[in-house]
Amino acid sequence: MKIRKIVISDIGYVHKLINQYASRELMLPRSLNELYENIRDYYVCETDHIVAACALHILWEDLAEIKSLVVSDSAQRQGIGRRLIDCCKDEAKGLGVGQVFALTYVKGFFMKLGFREIDKALLPHKIWGDCIRCSKFPGCDEQAVIVDVNNA
Repeated sequence: MKIRKIVISDIGYVHKLINQYASRELMLPRSLNELYENIRDYYVCETDHIVAACALHILWEDLAEIKSLVVSDSAQRQGIGRRLIDCCKDEAKGLGVGQVFALTYVKGFFMKLGFREIDKALLPHKIWGDCIRCSKFPGCDEQAVIVDVNNA
């Protein structure tokens, strides 16, 4: 199992994986355009093929978001999600970003990794940057969690 930065040839599979889970309402969908525009944000985990993906998106000087964490059904419960989150937190810390948040339907997973729940209203850069364009805005049913990467 190897975690690495995504490459162009991975995009189609990651798009399919994300949108399979989105169709089950387990995460928000992503367009191909969105994946290509944000390719530098993404990590993948591969065995003999890609089994998981996750992105770290910088929003502001002190705030980044973990986006699109997805682990295929066949690869769950192997610590892959944790490893991807750790990569994102390490990258954020290396860039000098102090806090990382996520909007999620599986708050408990993030809480086990040291995140704490916060009110989405405390994320103004996210709300007015991405959320306002989401089909679920303003009725978002995701929960917000955040971690200080310097103390994690």
